Amino acid sequence: MSDEAAETRADEAAEPAGPVALGIVRTPTGHAGVDAHLARLADADHLAADGHVAVYEDVHRGLREALTALDAPPVPGPYENRS
Repeated sequence: MSDEAAETRADEAAEPAGPVALGIVRTPTGHAGVDAHLARLADADHLAADGHVAVYEDVHRGLREALTALDAPPVPGPYENRS
């Protein structure tokens, strides 16, 4: 190995590795709102570890709201209040 090649490899080893996407496949759920929140997890792939928390909290909040909406009583339509 030449001295120049050895220096290049040493320089590459000294630099910290940047964020690398994990490549996890997300299977669609069929619920557009939930799928949008799960797709947001991909944003964490390009952030340093300290940026993951904000993305995870945002996704968690959105998923909780989607679950809470399932428990809400149905809203009557415009013609369902006739006497």
